[in-house]
Amino acid sequence: MTDSMTPLLKGTVDLLILRSLRASPSHGYEISRWVRESTDGVFRLEDAALYQALHRLEERGWVRSEWGLSENNRRAKYYELTTEGRQQLRSEVSTWKRYAEAVFRIIESA
Repeated sequence: MTDSMTPLLKGTVDLLILRSLRASPSHGYEISRWVRESTDGVFRLEDAALYQALHRLEERGWVRSEWGLSENNRRAKYYELTTEGRQQLRSEVSTWKRYAEAVFRIIESA
C-alpha cells in the first residue's frame, strides 16, 4: 500500500477482497496478487491489512475458509465468498459506483 493511496485503500479493502473472490476461492497471496495486477500496481495490500480484513470478513459471515494445497504443494488457507458475501459485494459495488460518479461530476465541473 502506498502512502498516497492509504486513505482510499482503507475504505476499499473489503470491496477489493470480496471482488477478488467472486470467481473462485483463493489464498491470501493470490488475493494480494489479483488486487495488484488488476489495478496495475496502484493498490497493494500489505499482509497485515489483508489478513486482518479476511479475519473480519470471516467473522461477518461474508467469507469462509478451509485449508488446502497451493499450486506449489504448500498448505494454504483458501477463502471463498458466502451467499451473504455475494450480497455484500453487490451492495458495496453499488455504493462505490455512486461515490465515484459523484466525484467525477465534481472533478469534471471545475
